[in-house]
Amino acid sequence: MASIESLLNAADLPDSPSARVDAELLLAHALGKSRSYLRTWADREVEADAAGRFAASLARRREGEPVAYILGRQGFWSLDLDVAPHTLIPRPDTELLVETTLALLPGSPARVLDLGTGSGAIALALASERPAWQVTGVDRVEQAVALAQGNRARLGLENAAFLSSHWFEGLGGERYAAIVSNPPYIASDDRHLGEGDVRFEPSSALVSGVDGLDDIRSIIEQAPAHLMAPGWLLLEHGFDQAEAVRALLSQRGFAEVHSRRDLASHERISLGRWPHE
Repeated sequence: MASIESLLNAADLPDSPSARVDAELLLAHALGKSRSYLRTWADREVEADAAGRFAASLARRREGEPVAYILGRQGFWSLDLDVAPHTLIPRPDTELLVETTLALLPGSPARVLDLGTGSGAIALALASERPAWQVTGVDRVEQAVALAQGNRARLGLENAAFLSSHWFEGLGGERYAAIVSNPPYIASDDRHLGEGDVRFEPSSALVSGVDGLDDIRSIIEQAPAHLMAPGWLLLEHGFDQAEAVRALLSQRGFAEVHSRRDLASHERISLGRWPHE
């Protein structure tokens, strides 16, 4: 039998930018332990069945499969979420949507809508921070709705609910103080679709027309009918799309239109206030 440290040292992930972290996460998962356990007990020998699970996970990672899909889990905000290949993997950049929404509606009871919720990451992060809010997440993919409902139940967040709807189609005349979304925003011919983790993520959650803005246009056009007055619309988009999204918001009649930057200083989200009764 090999030790924990020897297995980690022998792990071969040449194409991963975070090879050591990946290996630690996969071995910890195979052992049913934490990463800190690996460091504390680096000399401990690993049983053959656990070593076999680790080897199988490494093989999947060498093929490019995201670690989150191999583990079935991904951290987002302060939450540990179940994920699956029919939803996007929650990413740290999207936490800017959560931070901004919390700052716009500090503390008071509110109804908030998360469009294209996927695993429920945004909706559940908001619900966890604001127990007085009622947060609804919608997705057109039934498996995504079921996954988000499972995350809600496991986390015990009773102020969140998840429904099947393609954008606003299933919501009737419901109105919200804020609508947030991380919609598809990648152009159909973008070369990055053939690279890295996105090769394994659902294209329906990534691609939105020739310029990547088809879904954002649709959301901006329909959102006023579902916003309270005043109400906010917040959209994540590509690093080079902020100017175009601001223009779409302004043309539709939103006020206080602006963008905010992520940790890499990219304009990652754009937002506006709906001023009309």
